[in-house]
Amino acid sequence: MLTKDFEVIDARFTRLVHGNCHLETLWTGSRWAEGPAYFAAGKYLVWSDIPNDRVMRYDETDGSVSVFLQPAGNHNGHTVDRQGRLVSCEHGGRCVSRIEHDGSRTVLASHIDGKRLNSPNDVVVKSDDSVWFTDPTYGIDSHYEGNAAESELGVSHVYRIDGSTGAVTSVVQHIVKPNGLAFSPDESLLYVVDTGVSHVVNGPRDIHVFDVAADGRSLGASRLFATCPVGVFDGLRIDTAGHIWTSTAEGVYCYHPDGTLLGKIKVPETVANLCFGGPKRNRLYICGTTSLYATYVNAHGASWPR
Repeated sequence: MLTKDFEVIDARFTRLVHGNCHLETLWTGSRWAEGPAYFAAGKYLVWSDIPNDRVMRYDETDGSVSVFLQPAGNHNGHTVDRQGRLVSCEHGGRCVSRIEHDGSRTVLASHIDGKRLNSPNDVVVKSDDSVWFTDPTYGIDSHYEGNAAESELGVSHVYRIDGSTGAVTSVVQHIVKPNGLAFSPDESLLYVVDTGVSHVVNGPRDIHVFDVAADGRSLGASRLFATCPVGVFDGLRIDTAGHIWTSTAEGVYCYHPDGTLLGKIKVPETVANLCFGGPKRNRLYICGTTSLYATYVNAHGASWPR
């Protein structure tokens, strides 16, 4: 018997959750929690508190929470690359940056065609060490999550940073406001969230899925995967079986790769993002508006959080 924190839509969801698990509130105190990333070697999680311009740290060994970085350039999305470095989307810095093993900061991308990026939002790293990120305007739309400014690009695209040359190329052009993104386990598919409803009346609140071309550098055909019925999708992660776990206004939705909504994890506030963590990668960390939550699931994140 599942607890009240889980809602089954399709019977297949019962195999992905545990009957004796509850949603745990680990910490409260953010203004807008986002961008969780798990460091297995240190057994800790970091996440963004964007309006407070800080990155927080949760220690899995004792449950303590501390400030990891402040000021932080209004970090939003994070990931950990295959070398164990933190890759960050900075609203304030309008760039994608990386914290090196010695603690220094490297800017990976800040301009394209001589123009400043808008405000990188979410980021993933592919097995060829290329870095893929979304660049909507949320960090320059106001002073709340960054610094208000006009877009120099006039567009919101998805970009790829080449892992060898550092060259930045646009890979998705037709999404209104690209947001969260994640690769399927075999990297044959790229899922991209469109939160364009924030800027366009009756605009998109969808997940699109793209075929990754044989060269691994470009994308082929795309199709609509799902439309959010409550609020918008935002961040998303994929487990080793290809299930899509994504944030909504009422919690976390879990989709089968065939597009079927399997079930929900009920969260008492709007969810922005999530990631898998823990030694077995089966603990789902969830960033709600003000709080960090977690629960255990019968699914496992990828070997590194792409």
